[in-house]
Amino acid sequence: MQLSALEKPGCETPKFWRRWSLRKLFSGSGQPVDRATKARARIVLAIMVFGLCYAVIAGRLVLYATSDNTTVRRSYSADAVATARPDILDRNGEVLAVDVRAPSLYGEPHRIVDKDEAVELLATVIPDLDVAEVRERLSSRRRFVWLRREITPAQRQEIHRLGLPGIGFMHENKRVYPSGPLMSHLLGHVNIDNQGIAGIEKWLDSRGLADLHLAGLARDRLQKPVELAVDMRVQHALRDELLKARTKYKAQAAAGLVLDARTGEIVSMVSVPDYDPNSPREALDPSRINRLTTGVYEMGSTFKALTLAMALDSGRMNLNSMFDARTPLQYGKHTINDYRGQKRMLSMSEVFTYSSNIGTARMALALGVEHHKQFLRRLGQLDRLRTELPESAEPLVPRRWEELNTVTIAFGHGLSVSPLQAMMANAALVNGGLLIPPTFHKRSEEEAMQIATRVLKPDSSEKMRYLMRLNAETGTAKRADVEGFYVGGKTGTSEKVVNGRYSKTRLLNTFTAVFPADKPRYLLLVMLDEPQIIPETNGYATSGWNAAPTAGLIIARIAPLLSIAPRFDLPPAEKLILASARIR
Repeated sequence: MQLSALEKPGCETPKFWRRWSLRKLFSGSGQPVDRATKARARIVLAIMVFGLCYAVIAGRLVLYATSDNTTVRRSYSADAVATARPDILDRNGEVLAVDVRAPSLYGEPHRIVDKDEAVELLATVIPDLDVAEVRERLSSRRRFVWLRREITPAQRQEIHRLGLPGIGFMHENKRVYPSGPLMSHLLGHVNIDNQGIAGIEKWLDSRGLADLHLAGLARDRLQKPVELAVDMRVQHALRDELLKARTKYKAQAAAGLVLDARTGEIVSMVSVPDYDPNSPREALDPSRINRLTTGVYEMGSTFKALTLAMALDSGRMNLNSMFDARTPLQYGKHTINDYRGQKRMLSMSEVFTYSSNIGTARMALALGVEHHKQFLRRLGQLDRLRTELPESAEPLVPRRWEELNTVTIAFGHGLSVSPLQAMMANAALVNGGLLIPPTFHKRSEEEAMQIATRVLKPDSSEKMRYLMRLNAETGTAKRADVEGFYVGGKTGTSEKVVNGRYSKTRLLNTFTAVFPADKPRYLLLVMLDEPQIIPETNGYATSGWNAAPTAGLIIARIAPLLSIAPRFDLPPAEKLILASARIR
């Protein structure tokens, strides 16, 4: 008798084999076993199943991590959280920069049925859409393409109603600056991916925020607000007065700075023309640079304060030392003159109040070239100033520093520094002789003392306060004096270099003020680029006729905001400052 295939020994059907395998797994050799053995077998099966699941997940993660097309990962997320930035606040908690959610439009080309129809419909909602570029993107083989970043909610709603397959929206973080151009040069701005490319925004990325973005960890809930030292109220008043001054004196540009002399905090910084960081295209205009950190300039006669401080601190000269200003100072083929020369012997106090080039040059020459260089280096004027702002410039220092360089640098020509750099040195002249690095972040006086460097004797600083106040009482800074706030200051008018030569008609005017002069708290810098003569200035375009009165208007507005109470009927500097210091 012939056996069928199913009846032959050793032949088993697949169904029988599966039953046999399960029986072996749960019953060992096929014989009845106890429950403990069955439990162990089931645990092994569960481990195998979970292990397989985890292996699949791990494989997908590796695939995503090694994929070049990073935008594909974004298409699976409803929100782009990796570009979140912390809020930026002023010293009083006012919001200067904040993230908001904005919809962006993307496409998945493989899901779009009629690409031409999709492009035409999108163009009806977004009129300025680049039709050719969008059509090209939708015709690509990529699975994810951006079509328009940061569309309006109304546009999103209209596109949503079109019901186009393969067209979607992703909510991204968009940086918004509620104050518009008010803080533009200080805050900087971001690019379309919410990455900082200028100002404090760029500094944030350099401090690790960019790495957090790449890791996907910079989420809103993880970030503390960044508090700055700037006061938005003071910033508004300063910018408003500078805009008025620029218009009034027909200047090309204007800039201003308020610095806390005790802490180094930058309370306000304005450079106009500025730009709106919400639409930063204007930031590329060379005329809109931040003149206070990016530009370097010959600071004119405001630099004389440093020369007189050097002379006083040397111990070889005092306020009553006399200097010959009867005739111009001839140095080789160069002649040094005074703007409005007295043509007589001048005391150190008179050299300052009359702003004598000749007297200042003789002071520097008496101390020598090396002494002059070392003093300026000690005050941070020969090296690049580093702050939180990435935009900073190297000072322009003579390659070969000879006696003629010392002569001209003594009264503010031949050495170009950033205005913020010069203000740091001026703060040391009046705050007791301590050089404190400026900062855009909040800093206490105790913290400032830990990083301060003594560069001047306290006695020398007291004398400089006297000279600054005396200049507002009887010298070139009289138009900056504001009753009740005991202002001191120094004017500076420098000729700009045009085609390698100094121009008599193109001036850069600066004014440095300190208030109150007897107990300095704040310094103010006002800078006007190429101001013009107007009827009110009696034919003059120098600093005392435009930058100084502008500073007076600014101090009158910002002093109350800075909690500086007015004091009236104060004695002159000779009785108030000199008498208390016993330095005559």
